[in-house]
Amino acid sequence: MSDERQPESGPTPSEPGSAKSAAAKGAALAREKLAQAKADAARRGQLPRREPRRRAAGPRRNFSDPQLFGRAIADLLADRGWEQPVAVGGVFGRWHEIVGSDLAAHTRPETFADGEVLVVADSTAWATQVRLLARTLVRRLNEELGDGTVQRVKVRGPQNGPRPSGGLRVTGSRGPGDTYG
Repeated sequence: MSDERQPESGPTPSEPGSAKSAAAKGAALAREKLAQAKADAARRGQLPRREPRRRAAGPRRNFSDPQLFGRAIADLLADRGWEQPVAVGGVFGRWHEIVGSDLAAHTRPETFADGEVLVVADSTAWATQVRLLARTLVRRLNEELGDGTVQRVKVRGPQNGPRPSGGLRVTGSRGPGDTYG
């Protein structure tokens, strides 16, 4: 007999080692699909929970059993993916507590989309003030909503300029353009 050894080949489909490699490939494929689904959800603005929900130790509860109202609402929000929109609504509702009464008297949050909060100011002076405080406001809002939720603050001043008072305007005039020519 010769001492030559034949090269070992990988497991054939009938061998038990192939089941392990197939399971590893399946697990890798599942991880890839999960990462892709999370990325798609993030693009749509529906971010998955950062930490898994904790289950209480002890006997499991039957879904038909009564439960505390707050817990039922928290479960509903988590199941539907409404946690972030509800948190943003809570921040908008507590705007005066978060930014202070002086700033809240002259500004209001209007929308939140794609990490951007639109703040409307009642005068150009207050709009400028909010622009100067934008970094501080982003940091404060992220303390309330979670790090990285708000990325920038967009400020919009008053839409219409101040209306001239007094009887100096003639009905149907075109403004200063028709005064001298």
